[in-house]
Amino acid sequence: MRLTPLRADALLFLNAMIWGFGFIAQRQAMLDDLTPLAFNGVRFLLGTLSVVPFLALLLIIKKKRAARTGISAEPRNWGVLLKGGFFLGLIAAFASCMQQIGLVKTEAGPAGFITGLYVIFTPMIGALFGVRTNRATWVGAALAVAGMWYLGVTPDAQGTMQLQWSDFLILLCALGWGIQVLVVGWLVTRADPIELTLIQFIVVAAVSLIASMIFEGPIDFASVSNMFSTAPISILYSGVLAIGLAFTLQTIAQKKSPPSHVAIILAMEAPFAALGGWLILSEAYDGRKILGCSLVMLGILASQVPRILKHGTSTDPAPTT
Repeated sequence: MRLTPLRADALLFLNAMIWGFGFIAQRQAMLDDLTPLAFNGVRFLLGTLSVVPFLALLLIIKKKRAARTGISAEPRNWGVLLKGGFFLGLIAAFASCMQQIGLVKTEAGPAGFITGLYVIFTPMIGALFGVRTNRATWVGAALAVAGMWYLGVTPDAQGTMQLQWSDFLILLCALGWGIQVLVVGWLVTRADPIELTLIQFIVVAAVSLIASMIFEGPIDFASVSNMFSTAPISILYSGVLAIGLAFTLQTIAQKKSPPSHVAIILAMEAPFAALGGWLILSEAYDGRKILGCSLVMLGILASQVPRILKHGTSTDPAPTT
């Protein structure tokens, strides 16, 4: 099936839904059995294993097509593939680890909205590398910062306003995902997206497991086994769907969708996270949280309005065919 821009956007929307409900699976499975970094390593290892059969099938299809048509596939650029995949994996490892640690204390709904700030970080980071942005980005950033205040700064027992450390970690996670979106957008025009995704997963799994052994102590393999028996749906969702399938969809879809489309569609993971937190985890939302979520979402949308109206500008690299 030929990937058109419309189908690419549909894949990204499915991706946003998977990631949004993934916050619930991540929080539920991890809190029951494993430490954050160990859990992150396990779920990315599952994601790696789920992508391998898909990649093998694609290679078989490409070989048969080449034998039938006599047209060989373009040779791999191993330098870009390996170096790019490794760098992408380091960025994703940082972002996912910050998110996982933050989810210990931050509820799924607010975490989804804070993570969604990468939509604003993406053009802001791009501006550092000469990609022009617009005023709407800064307006969106201001609204998002106001929303972050209501989500992350809460009064303690004495009534003093304090920033929640877990929310700050998830903010760092959003910064990491903003960089990841830009790097993926650059790499998918130069390397095979599935192979790139596989290398990224391997690096994230390795970095997470090594960091776990350094900072959290020896991995409790009994807890890993127990997690598969007590929360199989949560761990399989977190590893196979939220990692293996969703990241692959993102990488493939970005070949046909410019960063502005990617950012605004993937921002829908925030409402899905809030919906899942409310329906599945019975998370309560008081007036302060609702106002914070609303301001963050308004900021995300405001930052993208000019790009949507122009349907791609000079700031968006043309998608490859």
